[in-house]
Amino acid sequence: MTATPAGPRTLDGLDRTDWAALDHVYGSAAEVPGWVRDVYAPERADDAVEQMHVSVYHQGGQICSAAPPLLRHLVATAADPVVTVRAKLLHLVGGLARVGCWEAERRFVDPGWSAAWAGALPVLLTLLDDPDPEVRRAVAGPLSHAEAEAEAVTGALWARSDVEPDREVRTELAEAAGRLLLRAPGLTSTRDRLRDIAARGRPAERLAAVTALRRALPEQRDPEHLETAAAVLRDVRFDGPGRRAGSRNARGLVPCTAEAFGPDREARTELSLRLLGHPAADHRAGALRAAAEVISTWRSTVPVLLPAVAALLTDTEPENRQFAARVLGMCGEAARPWADGLAALRSGDEVYADARSTAVWALARLGDRRCVGPLADRLSGGRLGFALCQSHADGWWMYGLALLDALSPLAGCADELLGPLRRRLSAATLDDERRALCQVVTAWGAAAAPAVPELLPLLDTDAAVWALEALAAIGPAAVGAVPRTRLRALIDAPGEDFAVPRLRRAYWRLTGDPQPALDVLLPKLGARWGREEAVDFLGELGPSAAPYADRIRALLPEREQGWLPLRCGYALWRITGESGEAVPALLGLLSPLQQGRHAYRATITAVHHLAEIGPPAAAAAPVLRAVLAADERPVRHGGWESVPEDDELCGAARAALRAFGT
Repeated sequence: MTATPAGPRTLDGLDRTDWAALDHVYGSAAEVPGWVRDVYAPERADDAVEQMHVSVYHQGGQICSAAPPLLRHLVATAADPVVTVRAKLLHLVGGLARVGCWEAERRFVDPGWSAAWAGALPVLLTLLDDPDPEVRRAVAGPLSHAEAEAEAVTGALWARSDVEPDREVRTELAEAAGRLLLRAPGLTSTRDRLRDIAARGRPAERLAAVTALRRALPEQRDPEHLETAAAVLRDVRFDGPGRRAGSRNARGLVPCTAEAFGPDREARTELSLRLLGHPAADHRAGALRAAAEVISTWRSTVPVLLPAVAALLTDTEPENRQFAARVLGMCGEAARPWADGLAALRSGDEVYADARSTAVWALARLGDRRCVGPLADRLSGGRLGFALCQSHADGWWMYGLALLDALSPLAGCADELLGPLRRRLSAATLDDERRALCQVVTAWGAAAAPAVPELLPLLDTDAAVWALEALAAIGPAAVGAVPRTRLRALIDAPGEDFAVPRLRRAYWRLTGDPQPALDVLLPKLGARWGREEAVDFLGELGPSAAPYADRIRALLPEREQGWLPLRCGYALWRITGESGEAVPALLGLLSPLQQGRHAYRATITAVHHLAEIGPPAAAAAPVLRAVLAADERPVRHGGWESVPEDDELCGAARAALRAFGT
């Protein structure tokens, strides 16, 4: 390795730290000083920053023990003009500052962080006067998290803004001051300064000021803020491909601005509507994301926004056509008026393959049979167009839809789709493909009974667990298809930890013999992990699991939220037929709905179980009526699952109210 030049200010004391005794996210921090030195080697500098980002910051959420001593060196190298990655170092500092000063729970922040941050702040403030505008822009990020020193820092930000010649830097300074106002609402001078900029500043600065004010003071709504944001976003010009004078593109800027209006449903809806028809494709892309976010948050916005979203099924930009189809599919039955547009998009005339696949999926969500022909063609050997594994992520990332997403709603069309699916299953050699096809059969259940001959050979492959679960889901038509001795040999063979209990539960469903599953699951009742799985199986057994009811009762008080009380309460009802223990546990899982928090998956499942229990669970009725009457969706917002989860919650609530007789 070539020698790395050393800047004495930066590396002073680097080797006096016992890095091997410290940790980053992946273990010992012994390699950290090497990364710091590599920052001075231009050919290795980018990789060094990336290594520190991945290992020390990772995905946020904690400040590990290596971060406080590293912070001093990050700030010093960022201040050294010979370093080529100064802005990237400051972005890393900003991420650590956001976590350490604001986001992370104190138990996840190393005790040395506060002193390290206090020592770094004076150096960061000097970088507001750095000759490089990129550095001046980048340092605004970490400074925006200096909540404890908010008054002094905002004073320095505004002093720099008064003499700053670069418009982009002034915009970043205003945004940083606004983030500090969010955390320190008593900064009246900053609030007044932002209001003045919002009224009389340059366009980009006005937008930054409006965004900051709405985030920091959501209750102080000003109609002029919407007009300012709409006008600036409508007229903003970008230099180069997707750049606005070195800042953000409209695809990101539009939804970011809309999100700043927070609980102001009307403003966010109106801003999305005004920009969905913008002449620039990137602006329409940003407006689509803003509209999707609004739809995921409030039910009443669907009839207002969906027609404008559907109009972009014929957008000139193919990714916008795909996104519009994705939003329509997300909305399910509400998208039925535009089924013809989706059917046109799924045809061979659409040149963008991902848009065709998304339209097929959206039609499947609607139960529209016009998706069946394209799906049969794909299963018959054409381009599948769907991922073999499901993906889930927050936000509006356009991850690939899974084959299971497209086919699971179509059990009613199995007569047309089973032929090509069986042929593909027979020819499949990849485990991922075999698993995906078996999962479809599992979702279809008894309707997929003709596929039994194609599933049997898979019992001799690494896809055995998926094949056996599919056979169990088919039910009576699959019972007896495999001799019990063959099944017993399959479940007794060594296997992966995740597969063993699943194989044995499928064995029980096929044979009625629970003992092999009990042998592996009962020990989990006393273990740290796997208790929920064990209790769930005992509940599935019903009254025959009565000998284990006391062990389930002993687990019931351990948690008030999550899967354990859900599984325990429901299992006790299934086993004993008594609701006295089950209903309080399940009602406790509705507390997020009562407290204005978002339901999670266990909450939705609890509502399904309350519907099964019926009248003894009628105490849930007021909460469930409030769920149905709400405008804001009582589920987590901001992703493709938001509307389907809300639809499922509402369907479960209606079923429960019917079961209660109320």
